[in-house]
Amino acid sequence: MSDFHLGARLGRDVLRHDEALEALLAALDGVSRLVLLGDVVELLEGRPDRSMPIAGPVLKAIGERVGREGEIIVVPGNHDRALVRPWFREHGVPSRVDAEIPLDATRALEILTGWLGPARVSVRYPGVWLSDRVWATHGHYLDRHLVPEVAYGIGRGELARVPREGALPVDYERHGGPSLTRVEALMTRWLPRPLAALSDDVAEVLRAVTMPRIPRRAVTHRFSWLNALLLGEQMRRASIPALARVARALGVDAEWVVFGHVHRLGRRAEA
Repeated sequence: MSDFHLGARLGRDVLRHDEALEALLAALDGVSRLVLLGDVVELLEGRPDRSMPIAGPVLKAIGERVGREGEIIVVPGNHDRALVRPWFREHGVPSRVDAEIPLDATRALEILTGWLGPARVSVRYPGVWLSDRVWATHGHYLDRHLVPEVAYGIGRGELARVPREGALPVDYERHGGPSLTRVEALMTRWLPRPLAALSDDVAEVLRAVTMPRIPRRAVTHRFSWLNALLLGEQMRRASIPALARVARALGVDAEWVVFGHVHRLGRRAEA
């Protein structure tokens, strides 16, 4: 599971509401291993003093439901990378694609993983091997293969200066250009709430208008059902090919790669 964004200023992190949290906890009955695949806590907005207290009760409830017989793996993403970034500055970015990070690498990470007890907790970055053929990652590295560098971009093509085969995670940690994701987070933090909400809505609309030949009149709230369809197409045309390039560059020899980041639903059973 990914992209809870707990503590986001605009309050769109639905797990802060009892009904949504209860539905999640019910789905966790009988789960022996839970992977929290990035952006669990909203830290990119730079308000940890407000986001962490909101995240605490939710993560404690999740840890209690998984229980001491279960396992929780935390894989930070771009919005909660602050959980591990100071440790990287001191020790360097690990070269492995499933590096184990100490639970006390930062004080924030120590607090977060403590909330998830009594389950057995580990932290991996930038991904984790779930089996010898399944690799899971948050997915934010795919931004480097899109223009602009954000989850709703379009493919850069093969000639752009992006990490290539033989790359290491550190090559993706070095930003190739301005990150619109960071700009969006700062706008959400500092703008008055109505303007911040509008900015967030515009970002979502941009995910759809990056698709070719999509008329702008089709990306309004009235056509939200159509937007969802178009954004699924955005995944197929841009995000999934970009992540395939990430896996190839990092030498991830997997049959399946699981990722989040783009705020789209994964495969569901046919009706």
